Formats: sequence, structure tokens, C-alpha cells
Amino acid sequence: MNSKNGTETKEEIPAVRITRARAKTLGMSSGIVQHSRPAVKQVQNHGSFINAKRAASDKNKVSATGAVSPRRKRRAVLEDVTNIPCDNILVNRASAAKCQNDKHNREGPAKKDNEVTLEEGNKAVLVKELSKIRVEESLEMNDLPGNKNDENIEKNLYSSSVNVGDSHHTVYSFEDPGKCMHSGKFGARDCSRIEDIDSKIKDPQACIAYAADIYKNAHILELEQRPSSNYMETLQQDITPNMRGILIDWLVEVSQEYMLAADTLYLTVNLIDRFLSLNHIEKQRLQLLGVTCMLIASKYEEICAPRVEEFCIITDSTYTKEEVLKMENEVLNLLHFRFSIPTIKPFLRRFIRAAQNSYKETSVELEYLANYLAELTLLEYNFLKFLPSIIAASAVFLARWTLHPLDHPWNPTLEHYTNYKARELKTTVLAMEHLQLNTSACTLNAIRVKYRQQWCKRVSTLTPKEPAASLFKD
Repeated sequence: MNSKNGTETKEEIPAVRITRARAKTLGMSSGIVQHSRPAVKQVQNHGSFINAKRAASDKNKVSATGAVSPRRKRRAVLEDVTNIPCDNILVNRASAAKCQNDKHNREGPAKKDNEVTLEEGNKAVLVKELSKIRVEESLEMNDLPGNKNDENIEKNLYSSSVNVGDSHHTVYSFEDPGKCMHSGKFGARDCSRIEDIDSKIKDPQACIAYAADIYKNAHILELEQRPSSNYMETLQQDITPNMRGILIDWLVEVSQEYMLAADTLYLTVNLIDRFLSLNHIEKQRLQLLGVTCMLIASKYEEICAPRVEEFCIITDSTYTKEEVLKMENEVLNLLHFRFSIPTIKPFLRRFIRAAQNSYKETSVELEYLANYLAELTLLEYNFLKFLPSIIAASAVFLARWTLHPLDHPWNPTLEHYTNYKARELKTTVLAMEHLQLNTSACTLNAIRVKYRQQWCKRVSTLTPKEPAASLFKD
């Protein structure tokens, strides 16, 4: 309202809507100023209006009464974001203190009233922590192939203890094979002979920038989240390895019936073994455990998972929906909802890609044959003593030997990406060849029938021309 000569009159409403951007353009500092422009419609170019509005947002706001609103406090900007180079999967606090010290040196000295500067404090922490770092013995791997002192994991897995204050941290890491090769640690391996299997991939979902770190982490997780290799002898009294094989053979048929992904099948078997490693079960409930684990794996891996009722029907209504849901709750709580477990399948994908690099054209037979050999190990209880990564590497090794017996199946590229040398695969490869030849005349044929079809090149009918043992004579 404007006051003139003691009388109040209504202010004249301008013909054009006043905005902060337009007010700034017309030089309005306070109050409402009439436009000298003729009356026109509102701004038609919505994009220019938004841009003008954004440009004016950092200026003082003009209220409807002409008062200037206080300047809004701007959000703090994150500065000096630095990637900390480190070979370890986990960066210890001593390294972080060193990086903070470097930042402090760039920014200058601390305040004068501080008795001890930040630089001196960080240096003291760094010296103290580095003096406490010690290299411990590698993890004891009794279940790996060969004797108890086998070095197939010990060569790359290192453990270091770091005491920070009152807390104790153990850091595990896999050394970068490329770095080790440059330093001459592996001797015979030549960096120039190792091909980059990620450079040609254009799919953004492949996460090639993080692939190496992802699989380093997977190697660590497979050590921490693995089922017991002797639960049949120590815990289970009512079931046998043969019963387990019959259950998994049936689950292979169920996965084909519902066209489930291979990841679902591998995760199902992993859940079954981990549950049996922790809890005793009667043989009458073994099939219930199998369908429940497949239900959980389907929910985790599949886009459209089968319903609970479908798993009840597939058991010929042996179990009710309530029994399946009750078992599901029991499995989830016992395993603490930990399903992001590296099974054989993710390692197999990576190793097959490394193997395909030596071929001019992609070998479909190699992929199917490696998958067939890996799935055969799911039926065998004795293969629980092998890590998923070594089973995947052995499947690729034996598949290449079966298809190309004139060439050695291992090369520097495969050794680099699998972290296994050929001699370290001996026990696993020979055990897998025993399954491939079916010398024990196993009657569980669901996987063999599955890979005997034409769409997978009938790879279950292939066998090596020469025994794989001839590769390990030296």
C-alpha cells in the first residue's frame, strides 16, 4: 500500500508479472516499479525463465513489499578429494594419517595457539603405527589341494596386523600380479605376454574400471564365507553324501523346469551346504531345505522368481506353503541374510574371458564345456574342500586340454587373472577329470543329459584324448 497526502490508495498492479530476474534487469533495488513496456503475455520461453531464475537465486531476494531478505547460507563444498593409492584392499589408519599429513603440509601450519601442530601429531602417529605393523603367517588352508602347506593361496594372500590405539585390525590383501611381475617376484612370467582382457569391453555394466578390485575382494570373501568340508562327519547323522547328491541332481532338473539362471543353482547349493554346516537336519526335511534354498536364491538372483506355491507343487505337495515359509525364516536367520557370496560362477565368467583372449574367434564349446565341468562338481561332497576360484580355474584348464590337446592349457594371461599356477591345479584337475570320464559310473545324470543337447554342442560327450596327469609330470 502506498500512502500519499494522508490518504491510502491501492497500488496499480503492473501488467507484467514481476520476477526477481526481471526486477534485477530493470534495476529494482526496492519497492515495485512500473514497467515502461506495453502489457504483454507472461514469458513464453519457459527455459529462459528457469535460467534467469537460477541466475538470480544467488542474489539477495526481493520480497513482495520491497524488503530485501537475508542472503541464504550456501552449502559447503567438498574440497581436496584425493584417491589414496594403496595395494591393500583395506587402507590402514597409518596410511590415512600419512595422507592427512601431506594435506596439512600443503595447506600450511596450524594455528599458533596450538601447543602441538597437526603436522607433528600426524608424524608421531605415523611413526608409532608403522613401527607396530608386522607381517603374520598366511591363513591356514588345510582344505586346499595337495598337502596342508600348499601355497596356491599363500603366494598372494598376506595378513598384517595393525594396532591403532586400543583396537586391533587384521588386513588381508592380494598383491597386484602386475606389480609383482614388474618387481620380478614371479620370475618366469613376462608382463608383455599378459593380455588385457578388459580393454575391449564396451559394456558399462561390466565395471571394467573396478573389475580387478572386485575379484580381489571375491578371493577374500570365498575364504571367509565357505561351508565346512566335513559337516557330514562332524554334525550330520541322518543324511549322507549320496543323499546330498540326489537332492542336487533333482534341483538341477527343477532349475531347468523353471528356466532359472546358473547363478541361482550355484547359490542354492551354497546355501544348502552352509546351512548343513551349522544345523543338524533329518532326512525327511532334506528336500524341504533344498526347495527353500532354491526359493531364496531365486528371490536374490532372478527377475521373476517362482512363487512359493510352485515349489510346493514341484514336490508333489509333500510340503505345505506354511512349512516352506517356516524353513525360509530358519535359513535366513541362521545364515544372517548373507547371500552376496562368490560362488564358482562369477569366477568362471572371468576365467573363461581370460581363456578366450588366446583365440581369434570366441569358442562357444570352451564356454559350455567349462560350465559343464564346473556343474559336475556341485554333486560331489568331496569338492567342498576346494575353493570356488580353484574349481573355476581347473574347469577352464581341463576344458582347454580337452578341446586343444596339442597346446598347453595354461598361459601367463590365465595365471595372471586366476592367481594360480598350473602345478597348483593338479589335484583339482585330476579329480575333475575323474568326474568327466565317469569312471565311478555315477547314476546322477541330470547335468550330463542337460549338456548332451545340441544347443550346448553336446559337450558332455567330450573327453580328453590324453590323461591330464601327463601335464604335471614335471
